[in-house]
Amino acid sequence: MVNVTRIFLLMLLVSKVIATPLTDSQNLRNNYQQVFPQLKFEDYIDGVYNLDPIARASWEEIKIFPPYEFELEAGKKMFKYADCFENQGLGISQTYPRWDITTNEVITLAMAINRCRLQRQQAELPYLQGELVQVLAYMASTSRGKQIKIEIPNQAALQAYAQGKAYYYQRRGQLNFSCASCHVQNAGKRLRAEILSPMLGHTTHWPTYRLKWGNLGSLQRRIIACHKQIRAVVPKAQSIVLRNLEYFLSYMNNGLPMNAPSIRK
Repeated sequence: MVNVTRIFLLMLLVSKVIATPLTDSQNLRNNYQQVFPQLKFEDYIDGVYNLDPIARASWEEIKIFPPYEFELEAGKKMFKYADCFENQGLGISQTYPRWDITTNEVITLAMAINRCRLQRQQAELPYLQGELVQVLAYMASTSRGKQIKIEIPNQAALQAYAQGKAYYYQRRGQLNFSCASCHVQNAGKRLRAEILSPMLGHTTHWPTYRLKWGNLGSLQRRIIACHKQIRAVVPKAQSIVLRNLEYFLSYMNNGLPMNAPSIRK
């Protein structure tokens, strides 16, 4: 596994010269295929539960009566944004984040919902948990089984992708970790009692009910928690940094089916 990691890091160095998003994605998948030959591509949507059979058994039991059901139902009742989206907002979650050609920036689905609210003279909702996340969970549930399809339509979007990629591999914080330190170089290994999950699958299941939180939370809430764990400066929710990071992450998960909302520890 160490040799495979070294090969992948060498590929990353070469990719700085010749990489495209498509080659980035293929290189990552090739790396995981060597590290986890027992996994099929679609298996990654279940994260560490395909690497730890004991944890998976407990997870399967919890899924029988998912603890997010009440929040999911609340999100369905609060969903009043059909006229702001194509297809009445149903079955579109797998296409976000998107590059907005009118504002020249990455826009997440959460941002799009709050923009819709502002157009109606309504106050923005908090991004990390609560009503907005419940609405996101309902919208995501209508995309279950649909493959993630993130597009990079122009050079400006490619630059945002590149910034998200650079941030993913940049070491930061007092512990001097990057996102890739855990989820690429050491994926599948144990950190204390936990198995580190691969990057593939990381954007398929959000919003997610984390047992640690006791409620549904957004992907950016989880990323912010990671920053705190490595004692790094915490970016603001929906900042350019986090939106570009989410754009990169989501593109790297292209082709995986959505399975949100889900449950994690």
